[in-house]
Amino acid sequence: MKFEETGLEGLKIEFQALEEIMEKAGFHYVYDYERVTFDYKMVVRDDIFYFRVQAFAVEGEIPSPHGIVQLLTPLLGKHYYPHGVEYDEEFPKNIIEKCNKKIGLIKEEIKSEAVS
Repeated sequence: MKFEETGLEGLKIEFQALEEIMEKAGFHYVYDYERVTFDYKMVVRDDIFYFRVQAFAVEGEIPSPHGIVQLLTPLLGKHYYPHGVEYDEEFPKNIIEKCNKKIGLIKEEIKSEAVS
């Protein structure tokens, strides 16, 4: 599921600032020098959901503190063992609400640190 029109997509920010904001909000990340994915894991009974905020490097490399990354549209996915994460699902309302709260939590901080 895509979270369209959050105000996050397209924003550019220094990697170190984004890393601090996202870790404070409970996200963990993985990267490959050009792309980064911040995951917020939610476990409900036997189901595992991932709220993902992804970005790609536009200046420098990840995890260079002063590298600039551009944010993509946030995603919500459900993990299916052993196949991976599926994004085209019907998600529980409480999971979607939790993701929207996370967006609200990180959005203003990211906007205040965004670069032109």
